[in-house]
Formats: sequence, structure tokens, C-alpha cells
Amino acid sequence: MCIDRRALRPWIATGLLLLATSAQALPEIQSWTTSNGARVLFASAPELPMVDVHIAFDAGSARDGAHPGLASLTAALLTQGAGAWNADGIAERLEGVGAELHASADRDMTEVTLRSLTREDALETAVATLAAILARPTFAPEDVERMRRNRLVALRQEQESPREVASRALWRAVFANHPYAEDPQGTPEAIKAIDRETLAAFHERYYRGANAVIAIVGALDRAGAEQLAERILGELPRGARAAELPPAPELTAARQERIAFPSSQTTILAGQPGMRRGDPDYFPLYVGNHILGGSGLVSLLMEEIRAKRGLSYSTYSYFLPLAQPGPFLMSLQTRNDQAEAAQALMLETLRRFIERGPTEEELDAARKNITGGFPLRIDSNADIVRYLAMIGFYGLELDYLARFTARIESVTAEQIRDAFARRVHPERLVTVSVGEMGAHGPEVARQ
Repeated sequence: MCIDRRALRPWIATGLLLLATSAQALPEIQSWTTSNGARVLFASAPELPMVDVHIAFDAGSARDGAHPGLASLTAALLTQGAGAWNADGIAERLEGVGAELHASADRDMTEVTLRSLTREDALETAVATLAAILARPTFAPEDVERMRRNRLVALRQEQESPREVASRALWRAVFANHPYAEDPQGTPEAIKAIDRETLAAFHERYYRGANAVIAIVGALDRAGAEQLAERILGELPRGARAAELPPAPELTAARQERIAFPSSQTTILAGQPGMRRGDPDYFPLYVGNHILGGSGLVSLLMEEIRAKRGLSYSTYSYFLPLAQPGPFLMSLQTRNDQAEAAQALMLETLRRFIERGPTEEELDAARKNITGGFPLRIDSNADIVRYLAMIGFYGLELDYLARFTARIESVTAEQIRDAFARRVHPERLVTVSVGEMGAHGPEVARQ
């Protein structure tokens, strides 16, 4: 389901020229609510005859309940049949007008995106198709069975990846009984048990106007965007917003989990609950992590672990903010015989950073790096519409993008030290090691 790039080359060239001359310019963001309760965020971008739509339902894997993988499987089936069309019919409709449509689910949300030309016939076909897959998916038994088989194959393949094995183990250890604990892709046992009725019930509960945010960026005016939002979501009942998720659990002590895996390398992940979207400490933690492990080859972790000692080719850290605090995570991969030394150095680097904070030189370089790269993160309509959906879904201020650079530049070294001291606790980290442990400690059987 791809747009014919050849037809758009003149417009893309024009758009790149505009971006090159006004990379810092941000469109005005307007917001309102549809007749069935969906929040809309809209930015006009008349330079290209295109429109990007990004719909976010509060229907991520945190809503799976007793059926891990349910939200993700529901999203995957949307394009397999809806209204009068099967998967081939949907694909032919979209390809015939050069439209692109995708659906997926993460822990917080199900996202459905559409890119279409604004030419009347193309947009009409694309929007009618999108409206049908949102409101009238068929969940045909043969489609459910086919997607189930595909998912089970993918899950088996994940078990051959030490990184995937480590990631699943870490999320479960950090979040315990919280809805964030399970991977959005689910488990083989749960996927085998999900039937059409379960999928339809999930769709009926969560695919509702009041549970949706729709972001629109493209060659439309306000009136056109209002009409478009109503056409896309108008068939959905109002319903109700999903209940707020429970707080993420606090860890009380460190925990080490070692998982035996036939590999010459050991993958090490360490983490704990970190921060949520809109967190008051977001910018100090974000800039601080950029210095610690989020800036590639020039980060402290890379300097200490790779450059000085050659213990790992790649090491990094990041915060993943969600509706409730998502994880703060550090990662590296190293030779089995170096695993303990590399892990100890990773944790020591973290402790030293929390104690000392960044130098002024490190902070200045981080500010320049982040703000200098920011225009590239919003240099296309697809980038902007993704940010708008995030702003709407998490209830951030409409001027979030406009103020981003100023907020980064205002972060001080003392704010970073204070935020890390209060929010990051090395003595409570969960650490997962996946590899040939040998004599390095007790092993946990692979699940």
C-alpha cells in the first residue's frame, strides 16, 4: 500500500526546498472535538497536495487483560477485511489511488495512519476505506487464523534473538503485575486462545470516538479538516475514554536475572520505572540521559565502556515515557567472558553520573546537539502529524513543539543532578543477562 513516488517527485522537490529555507518554521496547531467526542489536532501544510492522518486509540497492549497480544492482533486484522472488502480489495483500493495505510499497537495505544493525495477522487477512496476499517472490521475466521499463524511464527523467531529474550524478561521483572509487563506481541499461549469474539469485543470497547485522538496535517483549511475528521471517525459510537492505567510499581531492591542462551555474546539490560509523558522532570532527565547514554559515540557510557576499555561495541541508555512511567533502560552487548566487568562498569558509570552530574562542557554540547538536530525531527508532514498525535494523546500543551528548543536550552546541570538523584536508583535496578553464563552465576532456564 504505497504512494507512487514518481507522481510526487515535483511536489517532493518543492517541499524539500521549502524545508531547507524555513526548517525552524512550525505550523499553527488548532484543536477541537468531533461530534462523537474525538479530540482533533490540525496543522495546515498547503505546500504539497497531500494529507497525513494519524489516529491514536487508548487501546494499547496495556488493555489486553488476560489476553496478551490482543490489541496488537486486533490492529493487524483491521486491514485484512472491512465492510465489503477483503484484504486484497482493501489493498487494491489504496494502491489504485496511491494511498498508504498502516495499523499497529504499542503498550499505550493503537495507531492507524493514512497518507493520501488531496485530489478529490483519491481522498474520497482513501477516507472511505479508512472509515470502514475503523468502524466495520470483519475479523473473518480465515483472516484470524492466518494472522494467528503469522504471529506464532514471529514469536518463535523472537526466541532466537537474545535481545528480544532479554527485553521481555526485563519488562516482566520491572513491571511485575502491571499492564506494561507483557510484550505487545503477546505470548504463544495467549495468541492461540484469542478467537473472533474476543477480537470483536476488544474493538467494540476501545474503538470509540471518545477514546480517540486524530491528528491531521496537510493541504486543507480548518473547514476541510473538520469535515475530514467527521468522515473518518463519524461511524464510531461516542463510547467512553478508557480508564486511567494504575501507577507503575516502585522497585524496592536490586534484582539480577541470568538467562542461558547459546551465544558468544552476552546481552545485558538494566532498568527500572522511569518517567511518564508530561512528567515535570522530563527535560532534565531527557538532557541528562543524552549525556549519559543517549548521544551515540560521544556519550559517557560509550566513552567508558567502548572507547577506554573496549568492552562493548555499542552501549546506550534511554527513557521511554508512557502514560504511566515507562522504563529507564541501559543496554550493552559484550563477550561472555567480559560480561561481569562490563555490567559493573555500566552501573558504576551511572552511579558516578548521578553523584556528579554533567560538566558544563558536556551540558553545552548536549544542548547544541539536541537543538541542532530538532529541525530534522519535524522536517516532514509525517513527522509533524506523529508529534501532534502524541501531544493530543498524552494531553501535552499545544505549544509543545514551539517551546521544545527553549526548554532544552534552559536545562541546568543542577536540575539534571537533582532529577537523576530523585528518579534513578542504581540500588534498585533490575538487570537481565542473556548469554552463555558459564561460571558467572546462577542461570534461569529459557521460557
